[in-house]
Amino acid sequence: MKSRLTAGLIRHRASMSKWIHGPHMLAFLPALSLAGFWLGGEMALIAVALGLPAAYALFSDGAGVRDPGGPLPDLVDTAAAQDLAEQVMTQAHDANLATACFLVEAEGLDSVARRAGDDSAQVLRDVMLARLRAVIRRNDRAVRVGDARFMVLLGPSLRLDLEALLTLANRMQRGLEEPAQTETGTHYLSAAIGFCGSTRLRGQSGGARLLEAAQAALSEALANGPSAIRAWSESMRAERKARKTLLSEVERALAKGQIQPWFQPQLCTSTGQISGVEALARWLHPERGIVPPAEFLDALEDAGQMDRLSEVVLQYSLTALRGWDEAGVEIPRVSANFSDVELRSPQLIERIKWELDRFAMPASRLGVEVLETVIAESPEGVVARNIVGLSQLGCQIDLDDFGTGHASITALRRFTVNRLKIDRSFVTRVDRDEEQRRMLAAVLGLADRLGLETVAEGVESVAEHALLSQLGCDHVQGFGIARPMPADRLADWARAHAERIAAAQNIGRGTG
Repeated sequence: MKSRLTAGLIRHRASMSKWIHGPHMLAFLPALSLAGFWLGGEMALIAVALGLPAAYALFSDGAGVRDPGGPLPDLVDTAAAQDLAEQVMTQAHDANLATACFLVEAEGLDSVARRAGDDSAQVLRDVMLARLRAVIRRNDRAVRVGDARFMVLLGPSLRLDLEALLTLANRMQRGLEEPAQTETGTHYLSAAIGFCGSTRLRGQSGGARLLEAAQAALSEALANGPSAIRAWSESMRAERKARKTLLSEVERALAKGQIQPWFQPQLCTSTGQISGVEALARWLHPERGIVPPAEFLDALEDAGQMDRLSEVVLQYSLTALRGWDEAGVEIPRVSANFSDVELRSPQLIERIKWELDRFAMPASRLGVEVLETVIAESPEGVVARNIVGLSQLGCQIDLDDFGTGHASITALRRFTVNRLKIDRSFVTRVDRDEEQRRMLAAVLGLADRLGLETVAEGVESVAEHALLSQLGCDHVQGFGIARPMPADRLADWARAHAERIAAAQNIGRGTG
């Protein structure tokens, strides 16, 4: 009996000690301070007001006050990141406090590694981690969890509402985006941030759930442009689930042949005849119909399937080209887009050569479209060698979205670019906007001096088409001419277009 009483007394004292030293005890600070003033005057008030928080800081079990752990490594793997998040969540739950997880993506580090080498990139990683640790509190934790990703876990605290977390995210971002100096020069990086506070999660969520929510918020931030900040919300859960469904569905679609290229014609402004077609991937969904590439290309990239997509588009394109030849439809060449991922493949040249030989097709009938940003960011290395190798093979190199990147004139020469594809932002309203017209004329003049052909994208009206012809643009492409279509429909369109051209020539000769 005595032992049971003793054990009960010990549990009672432990419970009282936990209650007294718990964070909710601070809620009684105003009342205790006032009582102290009534009983003992100003000195008692000061003693209570200062002494109670000090005692709490000294004796509290909460990890929000003491350092939650010893020194951390700079880089941790996924499992270790989840363990850290679990520790902080447990400490916060035991102390009835809140915590939060921030994930930061340094945008531009991969470009620095390509241009200036990984040593410079590593210096920037160290600088960014040091800057993060400089803006957080002593009991917060900051580590790197990838080549360009960082994680910050906040020590449990009394007040971590959305406004406070957003303020901290902005402070982190301002610090990270300050110019950073390395031996290779000054670098400017942007930082996207996704975060989640533990109070926004339902039920007894653990560290893995907190980290997953922060990852969903970061994905949303990255999808909304550079330097975006996003807080996790319940709606992101449904979006993330839908994205996972899309990811598995689009992989199956690629394997089943549901993703195929459609073809958009390009016209010569001098003759009006078809000068080529561009192959554009389309998903022929059995239930949803035609799914545009904006909805599935990112999913394929996340799944590491861009190389496979390139193979599918190339095979269908060369098959279509051979079919048009056999049907007597004159299509001089087909152009396909090659992403940065595909251009990094060491086997790219051999694969293209093998496909051309298999279809008995000269390389001159294959156009390779490369984004200007790829050329600007890859002056050396495997990407540069592949582009030069494709040009030497005989393929025509088109620089896509010209005017949106920073490719130099030297780069245009070194990569043996044949045509500039002028971005639609230079074409829109060119027939109504004088400043737009002057800008476009300057781009066309530069191409002419460099001996490069030009293709204007996004032509949507007869007036734009006519003005581009007058300004000396060599080729035009856009919805105002024809939308992308399957290979068989393009053959019908090409025959009808040839008849229109012939009829117009006959009218012209008859009038003369």
